Parts: sequence; C-alpha cells; structure tokens
Amino acid sequence: MKQERIDASSLELTEKVVSIKRVTKVVKGGRNMRFTALVVVGDGNGHVGAGLGKATEIPEAIRKGKEDAAKHLITVALDENESITHDFTGKFGGASVLLKKAPEGTGVIAGGPARAVIEMAGIKNIRTKSLGSNNKQNVVLATINGLSQVKTPEEVARLRGKSVEEILG
Repeated sequence: MKQERIDASSLELTEKVVSIKRVTKVVKGGRNMRFTALVVVGDGNGHVGAGLGKATEIPEAIRKGKEDAAKHLITVALDENESITHDFTGKFGGASVLLKKAPEGTGVIAGGPARAVIEMAGIKNIRTKSLGSNNKQNVVLATINGLSQVKTPEEVARLRGKSVEEILG
C-alpha cells in the first residue's frame, strides 16, 4: 500500500465523523466510560485519510481522530470523469469493498462508511459494494486500501515498459 507522506498543513481538509462509540472498561471501582470516534478527512481533490480517536469526551475524541486521519493521508488516482481509473477490490480484516469505475452522471453509489471516504476523496462517479464484514472501521479502511492501490494508466505503462496508448487499447 503506497502511503507516501503528504503535508496535511498545505491542504484544506474537511472532516466527516463516521461513527462514535461509547466503550466501557470494567475496573474494581466500577466502569470507565470512554468514546472512540472514527473520522475521515479529505480535501475533495484526491487526498483522503481515516483516523481513530479515543478520549473521555466526544469532542476530544473527534479532534484526536481528525489528527490521526491527517497523518495517514493517501492520494487517489482519478480519471477525467472524476471516477477511479479501473475497478479494484480493497480488503482490510474481514471487510472487502468492490470499487467499480463509472461513467459521467452515475453519481456516488456507496453505503455509509464507504460513501464517507469516497465523498471526502472528491470522487463524483463510482459504484461500490461492501462485501464481508459490516464493521464500519474495517469497511472504511478497506475502501482506503482499495483507493490507494488504484493506478493511473501512466503508472501501468511505466511499470510494463509500454506506451499509454498500448495500455488503453
């Protein structure tokens, strides 16, 4: 998975909270309540990241999640239709997300957690199907995994030692 370092300070990142869970740790004196926030950030122009924040208060958990997401940004290869350049399946844990290239006017066809990632990345036309686990965290990470491995025709041509025309047919 290509996770090159992207300077988050130069990007205008927007955030979307995918889920907030209350988690409990049972200790001798009772129960310790904390919150975990799954946050997706993106600039709507091919950069997206996801992060998990944990804290005793919800706003603090969201802030930590946003910081974590900004540290794990990836770049997504987009084509002229503001879709991905080819179909791909992203996997993480028990979750798989099928990402299918779509023509202009299709819109974003995606379920909750995958939709958050795709909208933050700035993809306007795509079809997705979440397979396997419904765990929000794993679905988000599977989507990011898939988007990070999508290659441009130029990259494929360079790797194979061919011209872009030969790759595209």
